[in-house]
Amino acid sequence: MHTILAAFQSALTLIIRLDAGLLEIVLLSVRISLTGVAGAAIIGLPLGAAVALLHFPGRRTVAIVLSALMGLPPVVVGLVVYLLLSRSGPFGVFGLLFTPTAMILAQVTIVTPIIAALTRQLVEDLWHEYREQLQSLGCGPLRAIPALLWDGRFSLVTALLAGFGRASAEVGAVMIVGGNIDHVTRVMTTAIALETSKGDLALALGLGIILIALSLFVNGLAFVLRDMTDRRR
Repeated sequence: MHTILAAFQSALTLIIRLDAGLLEIVLLSVRISLTGVAGAAIIGLPLGAAVALLHFPGRRTVAIVLSALMGLPPVVVGLVVYLLLSRSGPFGVFGLLFTPTAMILAQVTIVTPIIAALTRQLVEDLWHEYREQLQSLGCGPLRAIPALLWDGRFSLVTALLAGFGRASAEVGAVMIVGGNIDHVTRVMTTAIALETSKGDLALALGLGIILIALSLFVNGLAFVLRDMTDRRR
């Protein structure tokens, strides 16, 4: 018990003093997760809207696949990205393996189905609600996509926050493709796993406290945005 309390005290000291090593890991984690979510949003928002409104062969299958991929096992994503970026893989010539870029690609792969599936459901609901008004203005499904995305922007931000929460808590895929290299690809989740195995509980707990605080902040912000959306309606 005394050891645990001492570790908590040391962890809080690291946070209060803004320890350089801890700060470096936190900033890299946030940068990679934000970039990964941004990339996933660029793909997922229009993809989800297109599946919701456009009619094409296999549309229902695509919608089912997107929903199923929300639970895509991260270690499988890490393995696939690793194989693609390894020297013998099709993209090995770019030398991206064990770099932050590889970690971002893995997070984009994990988060895109989440954003796309949530966007599809939201846009589909908005289309059912506003279809008659939009069609009376001569606005078909394709032209309605930007308008509906804008109308549902608060709910879509909630979807992005859900994606960020998933990305920031990811450990399996980023460890496989990033290698957990000190000062290069070591993020909060991989550092916690490493420091715990080494017995450095202070740094592991410090990073864990920050990760929990970040998760609470993201979920709190998502709750506020949902409340704002409900009030607007």
